[in-house]
Amino acid sequence: MTDTATRLALTDQRAEFEIDDEFAYFNTAAMSPLLRSVRQAAGEALDRRAKPWTLSTRDWFGDVDTLRSRFAQLVGAESTDVALIPATSYGLAVASRNLTAGAGSRVLVLDQEFPSNHYTWQRFARRTGAELAVVKREPGQTWTDAIVAAIDDRVAVVSTPNVHWSTGALIELPQVAKAARAVGASFIVDASQSLGVLPVDVTTLRPDALVAVGYKWLLGPYSLGYLYLDPSLHGGEPLEENWIMRAGSEDFSALSQYQDEYRPGAQRFDVGERTNFQLTPMAAEALSRVLAWAPERIGAALRLRTDAIAGAAERLGLSVEPSHSRGPHIVGVELPSDSAHRVASSLAEAQVVVSVRGTSIRIAPHLHNNDEDVRRLIAAMASAI
Repeated sequence: MTDTATRLALTDQRAEFEIDDEFAYFNTAAMSPLLRSVRQAAGEALDRRAKPWTLSTRDWFGDVDTLRSRFAQLVGAESTDVALIPATSYGLAVASRNLTAGAGSRVLVLDQEFPSNHYTWQRFARRTGAELAVVKREPGQTWTDAIVAAIDDRVAVVSTPNVHWSTGALIELPQVAKAARAVGASFIVDASQSLGVLPVDVTTLRPDALVAVGYKWLLGPYSLGYLYLDPSLHGGEPLEENWIMRAGSEDFSALSQYQDEYRPGAQRFDVGERTNFQLTPMAAEALSRVLAWAPERIGAALRLRTDAIAGAAERLGLSVEPSHSRGPHIVGVELPSDSAHRVASSLAEAQVVVSVRGTSIRIAPHLHNNDEDVRRLIAAMASAI
């Protein structure tokens, strides 16, 4: 890590999280622990929801506008470019519904990609007559090089994360975006495993769509996520026709005066019941904290953690992705096949929570982890190798 990155790194923020010290939790890539301030926002939201007679028309729109604006700030977008969605699969479905591909063209996805990203484009390929092309990488090859090498004039869509969800291996999005634009392909980003840690600026990256869930690195609640859409897609067809996406929906007395016009920008793609009185304040508070900490600083702090973990794993004779070719926040450790079960059992007994997948483990810390957590993790692994 550079001296600049070290200076950027945040100090220990464990006290800001709802953490049980009996567990060493390294599974933020599955679900983050809650910030105390997000838990407090949840309580206040439930108190308000318990008294619906106190809600005004503005309450149906105010918190939503705040949330949309904060996500837009995070990715360098305009708030009108952002739709609120319940899941990555919903956002990908919106994007795929509003893209086209010719018969015989290709849609690129990664090998061993998260299922939602595979299934969505599999259906898209069947609908359009395109071919779903699964990109694999050769030993020693980066994912970036593998994807760029697969992009040619046949490619209509490139859908990729910023890091591979199971290993943390890094994909350099600007290089992929440049290659996709050079052949006129649509460029879709699933930032669910990176946004909040790796900075993204859509004005320079220029994806056609970017999706992210809120409950991982954005530190928010489950069932509330985000979709950025390039303005060229704002006039597309939404997945559903709910009342609140229509122009004039703030006038409750006129809802049966049906409107063909939608609310501005990407709001037509909002999920129904997007107001979500319980979850929206939680998500807004979580984004507020991520913005205050800044993804660059969060990533610098987590790089210190994952580099220390990777170094200790290598000293145990285990294989990890090199630091320069993985994200700062996830490290995948490959285990010998004869010890994988023992390591998994040892970690469970020590109450160290990681994601175990076959003969590898995915370790995903956040700012709640401390030196003692790392010591417990390494000791549990060492005792079973």
